[in-house]
Formats: sequence, structure tokens, C-alpha cells
Amino acid sequence: MTIDLNSIQIEQSRKEVLKDEFQKPYFFHIKAFLLQERMAGKTIFPAWSDIFNAFNHTPFDKVKVVILWQDPYHGPGEAHGLCFSVQDGVRFPPSLQNIFKELRDDIGMPIPTSGNLTKRADQGIFLLNASLTVEKDTPNSHKDIGRHTFTDAVIKTLSDKKDWIIFLLRGAFAQKKKELIDTSRHMVLEAPHPSPFSVHKWFFGCKHFSKVNEILRKKGVVEIDWYLG
Repeated sequence: MTIDLNSIQIEQSRKEVLKDEFQKPYFFHIKAFLLQERMAGKTIFPAWSDIFNAFNHTPFDKVKVVILWQDPYHGPGEAHGLCFSVQDGVRFPPSLQNIFKELRDDIGMPIPTSGNLTKRADQGIFLLNASLTVEKDTPNSHKDIGRHTFTDAVIKTLSDKKDWIIFLLRGAFAQKKKELIDTSRHMVLEAPHPSPFSVHKWFFGCKHFSKVNEILRKKGVVEIDWYLG
């Protein structure tokens, strides 16, 4: 049994480098599980069309920076396939509020009116959730369906096939993924998670946003415009 690659709505360069993953048994299990959950009437976030949003906005050859989080937001209207990002008009979750505070203190960026981070994804920041889906109001509910196997393969493929990506690993969960990254070829910046429980353990003051642009500038790569206004 094989999966028709044409049925997977993901950007073509991503489809090409990940085509072997799409044919592995665990990926069949993921697809069957999600279809079963939908048939059972469960609400899954993000919307079906947004599951691969991070991949579609940041093609493989355009990736400069990777930001990893554990889970999509699990409240109505929030998740749209980009980690830490919410759709226009949605109240900022606490972690996103703290990210904006650090941006203000680091580079002087005013707090924006929208938490939609699509502009950053379009500039080469791969905003990846380790679990691409979640059940409504049930955080971490899809961690055991094979999602982490897939996203681990995504991280490893980026590490193996590209040079000089900056990986921002925030919190203990993301930092465990460091073992997938060839640190002789890529830059890793680590900090606590920006949640209210850990933000004062040096997420505030880490200055990763200005550091990213300093690294890109030294490499002769176009810097990130962090402003969302």
C-alpha cells in the first residue's frame, strides 16, 4: 500500500525531500488516525488545510532559521500551522505575549496588534510544531500517534541536507532535539520556554532576535525583519 503523494498538500520541495517518510507505516497510521477522529466528530486543530502551513510558507531551500515548539494551540481559532502564531484577531496566548516583550526589549519592536507570524515564515523562519495536530482543549493529545517521528525526520533532513541554519531551541522539550542537529554545520541557540512558568529563567534577556540577525549578517545572508506592523 502506498500513499498518493499528490494527495498531500505540501510545498513541492518539501514533498521531494520527505517523499520516503510519506510511504512509511507510521505515516499511514497518522493519516488513518486523523480520519478516524474526524469521523468520530472530534475537533482537531489546526484546520486540515493548515496542517502543513509551516512547510508551505517556508520552502526547503529558503529555510534560514528553525523555531521548534511542542504542540499547536488547542483553543478555537488559534492554531494555523505555524508554531507560536495565532490567526488575526485572536488574543495573544501568554507565551506569545512574552515573545513580543522580548522583541520589544531586544530590538525595540513595538508590541504588534496581531499575533499572526506568517510574515516571518515567508522570510525563511520555519515555525515547526513537533506535533502538527492536537485535539480541541486537550494539549499534547497527538504526541504518540507518530507525529514526532515525522518531525524528527524533518529536523534531521534539514540538518543533513542544508548548511548554516540557526536553530532556536526554547525549553527542555525542544532542546532534546539538539541530538538531531549537526552542530558543526549549524548554529544552535538555546533558551528557556517563553511560558509564564519559565520566562524569567533567562528567556527574558536572551536577545536571540538580535543575535540571529548578527549571525545572518556575518554570513552575508539577508536579515530577518522581525517587525509585524
